[in-house]
Amino acid sequence: LRAHDGRDGGSTRLLADAEEMFGPVTGLPGQVYPRADRAAVLASFAPRVGACAKDGDPVAVRIVREAARHMADSAAAVCPAEGAPVVGCTGGLLGLGEVLLGPLDERLAELLPDARRVPAEGGPLDGAVRLAEDLSAGPIALPSDGRML
Repeated sequence: LRAHDGRDGGSTRLLADAEEMFGPVTGLPGQVYPRADRAAVLASFAPRVGACAKDGDPVAVRIVREAARHMADSAAAVCPAEGAPVVGCTGGLLGLGEVLLGPLDERLAELLPDARRVPAEGGPLDGAVRLAEDLSAGPIALPSDGRML
């Protein structure tokens, strides 16, 4: 949208991809933000951002690096202070490959120098089933703060 508006920090490549995917961007925020599924709609554009980053688009590279930073910051926030943490990542963004994983590993090394990133043992559904099984057996307790669930 910055490129569409003629503002600094825009990417004509991302603009073209957005128009190819969503149609004319005039009025796009007003069409997307009221939707209940807006997060999914916006997330559907991530592979295009990743492709632009792989091709060296500086705006896309910055966006992907920022996403990697947020991922690493979230992991660091929940890692125990003791021991060598193991960080398992899952989700569709990982499909972006090295353009995301490189900056993710760099940020993890800064925040959690002893951490080791490992492949996830499964997807989100696998994790939900595992939590349900563990809860039914009683060895774990969920956080009392519902916002953490």
